[in-house]
Amino acid sequence: MAAGLLFAAGLAVSGMTQPAKVIGFLNLGGIASGQWDPSLAFVMGGALLVTLIGFAVTPPSPAHPERHPLFAQRFQLPTRQDIDTRLLLGAALFGIGWGLAGYCPGPALSTLLSGGLDTAAFVAAMLAGMAVARRWLR
Repeated sequence: MAAGLLFAAGLAVSGMTQPAKVIGFLNLGGIASGQWDPSLAFVMGGALLVTLIGFAVTPPSPAHPERHPLFAQRFQLPTRQDIDTRLLLGAALFGIGWGLAGYCPGPALSTLLSGGLDTAAFVAAMLAGMAVARRWLR
């Protein structure tokens, strides 16, 4: 729970919960006219740095059985490395939704209690889409 609260606080402090700021960042066409907002690039850079450090200290194989997560017996790292149609379609849908609404799932959920009707509508549509995808992909 503490990690979730810290994550939500980080999203709020960084501006990721403000759709207009996110859309301003995603508007690469505004670079030439000065309309582009580069501030979220620093947020993403910070997240990338933390992720790189996390992966650097995570053992990539069972060669280090003495090192394990606090609440698990071993690390569960992904094994798939292929790029398929489902991955590309999912990434495209995510990007389109993010660009149109200015929300992605984490910021939308952290804004749900303090946000307005637009946030509630986005979360409802996101949950409906997840249900449809789960049924369709069986």
